[in-house]
Amino acid sequence: MRDLGELQWFLNIRIIRDRQQRKLWLCQDAYVDKIVKMYNLEHSAKAATPLSVSRKELVKFDGHTDPQSVHAYQRRIGSVIYLAVITRPDIALAVSLLAVFLTNPSPRHQAEADRLICYLRDTKYLAIEYSANGMHQASIKTYPHETCHPVFEASSDAAFGDDPDTKRSSEGFLFRLFGGPVDWKATRQPYVTTSTTEAELLSLSHAARSLIWWNRLFDQMDFKTGHEAIIYCDNVMTTRHIMNPVSKINTKLQHVDIQNHWLRELAGKKEVKVEWIPTAEMPADGLTKPLERQRHAKFVELLGLHDVRYLVDTKNPDK
Repeated sequence: MRDLGELQWFLNIRIIRDRQQRKLWLCQDAYVDKIVKMYNLEHSAKAATPLSVSRKELVKFDGHTDPQSVHAYQRRIGSVIYLAVITRPDIALAVSLLAVFLTNPSPRHQAEADRLICYLRDTKYLAIEYSANGMHQASIKTYPHETCHPVFEASSDAAFGDDPDTKRSSEGFLFRLFGGPVDWKATRQPYVTTSTTEAELLSLSHAARSLIWWNRLFDQMDFKTGHEAIIYCDNVMTTRHIMNPVSKINTKLQHVDIQNHWLRELAGKKEVKVEWIPTAEMPADGLTKPLERQRHAKFVELLGLHDVRYLVDTKNPDK
């Protein structure tokens, strides 16, 4: 072993640390530059959002795409998947939706893939920020000016029946640790749900399973968050059903009833706490539906992504 000094790069991830501010950033600007150059998109039109279309406009292609175009499309999606799962949850939904059409993409799908890369080009300095300031564990005596926030929190959301082909619902969840995302998901639910409440319950149950996994990991690491595990949900009815013992869902669907009781049991044991949050403040909102420009900018902020170009030496980008 040999000492290589302070860690600055790892698997195409730029690592920036400010010990005085007690903050750390993860950014993949160099990797974005690489794929932009690879696909000759340096001078293409600017993009303020990952997608320019709504969910319902992304449908199957009735025509036939030539093998060369299919290969080019698959290469583009393969290139951005790495970003979507490592440091850029803001593109997770776009990548998930576009990946559905890997075998026969339409010209519209191909244009959206190029737009997604252009969006990454224009936002390449967005980085995950982790900060120990203002967290729940902080001592009030040491940091009297800080507002305390949960060290570890989760958000769950669902968009009911939004898939135009299967009528399944989209779901997404986000886990943040010290203010920055550490786990996220944007996907289509495995079966058709019959109500918004059922879709939200299914999404919450998946988020709760991941929360249990994280809590077990924290126990093995002997890491204490200092507060009860929280999952935020923007559906009042769903939150009420889980946290209110006298509330009851009137349904003949057994699997929905089982999910409801399982989540209630977790809440009763204080292994999880489900809290309502306004949709405007829901960090997982952009993981279930494409957002227009202003709402997307708010989504990026809620994710815990920050522009770090002022911390990067643009004259010497490798430093």
